[in-house]
Amino acid sequence: MQFDGELAEIRFGAGLSPQVPPPASAEAMLSRLQGADEMALRFPVSGFDQAFARAKDFRRLRRNRKRLEGGQGYEAADKAFKAYRRAHNTARYKWQGQRLLRHVFTRDAFRERLVLFWADHFTAQGKNGALRILAAPYAESVIRPHVAGRFEDMLIAAATSPLMLHYLDQNRSAGPGSRAVKRRKRLSGLNENLAREVLELHTLGVDGPYGQADVRQLAELFTGLTAAQDKGFVFRPGMAEPGAETVLGQTYGGGKPELGQVLAALRDLARHPATAQHLAWKLAVHFTSDQPEPGLVSHLAARYQDSGGDLMQVYAALLEHPAAWQPDLQNVKPPFDYVASACRALAVPEARFSALKPGQLNRLLLAPLTPMGQRWEFSGGPDGWPEEDMSWITPQALAARLRWAMAAPRRLARPLPDPRVFAIAALGRFANERVRFAARAAETQTEAVGLILTSPAFQRR
Repeated sequence: MQFDGELAEIRFGAGLSPQVPPPASAEAMLSRLQGADEMALRFPVSGFDQAFARAKDFRRLRRNRKRLEGGQGYEAADKAFKAYRRAHNTARYKWQGQRLLRHVFTRDAFRERLVLFWADHFTAQGKNGALRILAAPYAESVIRPHVAGRFEDMLIAAATSPLMLHYLDQNRSAGPGSRAVKRRKRLSGLNENLAREVLELHTLGVDGPYGQADVRQLAELFTGLTAAQDKGFVFRPGMAEPGAETVLGQTYGGGKPELGQVLAALRDLARHPATAQHLAWKLAVHFTSDQPEPGLVSHLAARYQDSGGDLMQVYAALLEHPAAWQPDLQNVKPPFDYVASACRALAVPEARFSALKPGQLNRLLLAPLTPMGQRWEFSGGPDGWPEEDMSWITPQALAARLRWAMAAPRRLARPLPDPRVFAIAALGRFANERVRFAARAAETQTEAVGLILTSPAFQRR
């Protein structure tokens, strides 16, 4: 099978760019993935611990303002809180922008796509003003370091992240027989959210070989996983359910509650054959089509099991299978990928992005994602963004893409490229005669560029 660099950059990467040559081989894609993370250095995003500390300061200032409300010192406290909130939101916009710029300029676009895929697989987000800043740092510290490693390590990092524990209400989950419940005289403080999502979304899949009893037992095993505002993740034995729990026929614990038994269960779930099948199917859907070739799914699942969940081996299996290289572009780009690939095709200079203030960057590049159907970093639930093409090609979403394509490029690329040249730069050999005719027939350069960006060929991968 002959390697197709243009198709590789569109399907497995961030789209074609006149300034960044497509990869030369599948081996080069995998080699870059294991090499230095150039984009993380060029466009830095805060680590999770530092951002978590910012959230702590946000809460402290907010509490202080509320405490002084109606009394002496309130005006100063209110001013301090509002100033910090503005800085808080500015940092969030900046980090969101950095994530987008990585897609625009990277030579290692497979890595950026995989970070998005796994961050979506392990969706977690802040549910209040203090913690909404954490999505980008979560992807930076929990997902990105494990993209080329073993799945079980990423699973553990995600399941024990303070953001995940907050998002799925695990922080206050206590075993019915725990010291914490007995001391507070509560009937039960058990929460099953994290256990259910680990089984249903993160590992075995919705049709996996588990039942409600497994969910309950895993939830009891997870008691004790929590986070402290000043320390981040901590395991609290006093909140843990005493005794042993049995999940999928395997018994864990029985003695003094400890984190090790939780990690053992997560590793076992990561190595389960149903997890291999579930992840193989998700990867095949994401990179090929809504209805992937069964042979491709089986190939990925087998490699996952044979390698013990070594993700590099799974990616190699993906790139070596003929079904991954079918020539038709079938998947619709979600809004973030669409906007990033448009900026990449337009060869927007880094200096142009640097000239935008965080608020301007948000209005021009991030806020428009919401009417396209993707409020960036805030998916509708723990299952993340939909993969189905129909979710992204509603009349309202397509109209939003058209409005953006007609308005944003002329503010980003000055001057706009020649439409005839741009069609080839953006689409390569996928610039069919219909696209070229539309570019020629357009009355203005702005309209021509917009028509190319909203063509079915550009919106698919």
